[in-house]
Parts: sequence; C-alpha cells; structure tokens
Amino acid sequence: MVLFPCGMPRANQAALKQGVGVEGCLDIAEQAARSFDIPFLLMTYYNIPFCYGVDAFVASMAERGLQGAIIPDLPVEEGRDFLKAMQRHSLSSILMFSPTSSDERMKKISALARGFIYCVARKGVTGSETAFSDELTRYLERCRKATHLPLAVGFGIKGREEVAFLKGKADIAVIGTRIIRLMEEKGIESVGAFIRSLTANPSFANLGYEFA
Repeated sequence: MVLFPCGMPRANQAALKQGVGVEGCLDIAEQAARSFDIPFLLMTYYNIPFCYGVDAFVASMAERGLQGAIIPDLPVEEGRDFLKAMQRHSLSSILMFSPTSSDERMKKISALARGFIYCVARKGVTGSETAFSDELTRYLERCRKATHLPLAVGFGIKGREEVAFLKGKADIAVIGTRIIRLMEEKGIESVGAFIRSLTANPSFANLGYEFA
C-alpha cells in the first residue's frame, strides 16, 4: 500500500515552489494508481476538498483509481459530508487515533472508519523524536481493543529498529519524513535501498509498510 501525500507541510512547500497544484497532484496519483497493482491513498488537509467541493473531490479520487484518503485535520464530528461522500463512492475513510483519545472516542472513530486506523504515535508534529517505550505499547494495546481494523502507526518511524518494535503490536508502519529527507540528502535512488533494508528480515514479512 502507498500513501500519496498532499498534506505534509515540507512536501507541500517544495511542491508549491515548483508550481504544483491540486489537479497536478491528482494526475500524478492517478498515474501511480494505474501503473501499479497496489492500493493508493490520498492524504491532504481538509481545506483542499472543501474548496474543491467535497463530493467532486471524492468522485475525482474514485475516477482516478484511488482507494481512500486520510484527512488529518478533520474531526469525525465535523466530517459528516466527507464521510458520506466516501461511502457513496466506495472509498475507505482512514481515521486516526491519538494518545489523548479516550477509549470511548476510539470506539466512536472505529465505527466510522474503513480500511485501517492510523495511530498517531505521539502528540506533536511530524519529524520529531518518538519514544518507542512501554507507554507506546500500552497505547497501542488500547488501540487494538478499540477496533477490529488493522493498525497503522506513524510519527517518528525512521528505520529497522522502530519497525522491529512494532512487530506484533501493529500491522502497518508509516514512514514519511525519513523518506523525504533521504531524497533531499541523497537523491530518490536512495529510497529503494532504504526500503529493502526495512524488509530484508523475514520476521518482518507480515508487517505492512506505507511510505508517505
């Protein structure tokens, strides 16, 4: 599974400098989705589908072969129009748990989610350090109890050590900032070797990877 990001601040800034717009992002996402036999998702802030027109944006995703979307800044209480549009077009609404989510709220979110749950590993912004500790383990145990959907964990996953920590605790490792920094520092050709370094150990075979 691949997550096509329209919502990461650093990626956004670089794209805007190059003159990339919403239609350009959708075109690239369609090209990728049509070229590879794996699910592709879109990640963006809600201002984009809101200004584009929620139903039109979701319809465009469906027409282009995308399978779902993550809208990190859209609370479920305010996402009725988006969630209904996603359901109409048979797309997966990937919703989020956070360490501050109560057990009750997690169950509410799970009832509306489709595909998998994105578990934010910590409070704060992407790119900062995450403590892979007993506290994170307890949080993921709460996540597991709250939903029947697979768990994806993001924020602070940088390499094999963090992926190994998630073995048996989650189903998907989300790696975003590290990929972007690798491309900036060493070029896009470095990404393939990095991915292979994560998946080389057979014991990680049933843990999925989502590269944002």
